[in-house]
Amino acid sequence: MSTQRAPQCQHDRIICNQPGIGRLVLRRFDPQRDSWEFLTQLLHRAFARLASLGLHCACVDQAPDVTRARALAGDCFVAVCNGRIVGTMTLEGRDAASPCEQYRQRGVVSLHQFGVEPAWQSRGIGRALLAFASQWSAARGCTQVALDTPFPAAHLVAFYRAQGFSLVDVVRFAGRGYDSAILSKAAGSGSFGRMQPAHASVYACAHASGARR
Repeated sequence: MSTQRAPQCQHDRIICNQPGIGRLVLRRFDPQRDSWEFLTQLLHRAFARLASLGLHCACVDQAPDVTRARALAGDCFVAVCNGRIVGTMTLEGRDAASPCEQYRQRGVVSLHQFGVEPAWQSRGIGRALLAFASQWSAARGCTQVALDTPFPAAHLVAFYRAQGFSLVDVVRFAGRGYDSAILSKAAGSGSFGRMQPAHASVYACAHASGARR
């Protein structure tokens, strides 16, 4: 990576009310209270369906030290319901060395290690994380949010399209036996459920820290 992580801000989180869930907290992963082992197992469970389709992404069986290294390459966030982490994602700035042309573009934030506990899927948590990523990126002066997913996983491609992403490329990453769909959308698009105003400072805070370039 050619970028640096943004300084952590005291209010770098959002609390919103999701229909059918209630209080949803989106915040940074905190190694002082959160576990890399737990996060890794969450990703294993979230990606198990892809594994059953023969699509062996890194998150299917990666070790905790790999999860940690990948998370520390960017900014790792978690979704918390009832005091339990139920989702996660890592946001990275421009990666000039990436084999994916979209990830090499200036103004692009890429999303990785994105997963939601199977029992908590289809309840708006993934959509909330994507909306957070979009607004967080825009607040830092970035213009696009991009991600990749296995091209044969039609259900995931359809999900991202429904969230406003468009297919911009197809890439065969080294070590993967399938093509990956590269999808992107304009930063700043997407919305949360009812957000508590006391925690809206995440955007101003991120903007004040400067873009990770």
